[in-house]
Amino acid sequence: MLNILLVTFPFFALVLAGFLAAHRRMLPLEAIPGLNGFVLFFALPCMLYRFGSTTPIAQLLDASVAGVYLLCALVMVAFAIVMTMNSRIRWNDAAMGALVAAFPNTGFMGVPLLAALLGPQSAGPVIVLIVVDMVITSSLCIALSRLDEGEGHGGQAMLVAGRKALRGVVVNPMPWAIMLGGVASALQFTLPGPVEKTVWLLADAASPVALFTIGAVLARSQIQSSHPMPTSDYLPVAIMKLLLHPLLVLAVGTAAIQLGVPLTPFALTVMVLVSALPSASNVSLLAERFGADNGRIARIILVTTAAAFLTFSGAVALMT
Repeated sequence: MLNILLVTFPFFALVLAGFLAAHRRMLPLEAIPGLNGFVLFFALPCMLYRFGSTTPIAQLLDASVAGVYLLCALVMVAFAIVMTMNSRIRWNDAAMGALVAAFPNTGFMGVPLLAALLGPQSAGPVIVLIVVDMVITSSLCIALSRLDEGEGHGGQAMLVAGRKALRGVVVNPMPWAIMLGGVASALQFTLPGPVEKTVWLLADAASPVALFTIGAVLARSQIQSSHPMPTSDYLPVAIMKLLLHPLLVLAVGTAAIQLGVPLTPFALTVMVLVSALPSASNVSLLAERFGADNGRIARIILVTTAAAFLTFSGAVALMT
């Protein structure tokens, strides 16, 4: 366990550094969008391209990994909505809460952390899971969040929101980086030397800047969402994310292997550890954009990120 903590500590320490820098205003809050932009549009796409281009194409097209993980994501979304909807938390807030219960912080945290723990061979399953979450899970939850709109027009609002969500995927550079990396892997294409070195340098910058940015985003959310809130509004969802989600993936994946699904034990380990990651920090931006209670979402992300240092390390100890 100590060896695992020695690996995970620097990653969570960078998150804490970003949190303290923003909370104490050593990093101006106005600078956080710039950090986000660098990670989202430059460093992280280069990292995903590098992993995709150096991973066998068969691992990037693993339908068993995608199918098992998607089934678990749909169960998590449905369970979170059923368990949290009440007279105050309606479709918009419940759907965004379901998204943080089912959407791990795979891009900013999971890719570098799992590569450090399990080696570069973990990149294939991780990339598959990123695609499932970005394209299907997030689009579904955004569409469900629109069911509150207009009496009798919830279905139409849901379709409109679903189309907007898919357009958001199209303009997101991460799926394109994954696709281009997969094409490069299939064609065994390599970039020209100077270009490849530039891309690799940006890829190397992704991990520290992304983790620092997560902390800064969490601090900004806490500063801007300081209204009181009962713990029952956010703590159960945080528990679902950190405990229920990985246990569900482990149970469904184990059952799938016993039923003959071609899912390797290593891929299942990667899936469980991805599910044990804290909630994706970008859901806070989605909640703000679609008018949900961003204070509630920010608290869930903050609790899962803080607690994951122990819960994620425990999951690694059990699975490896």
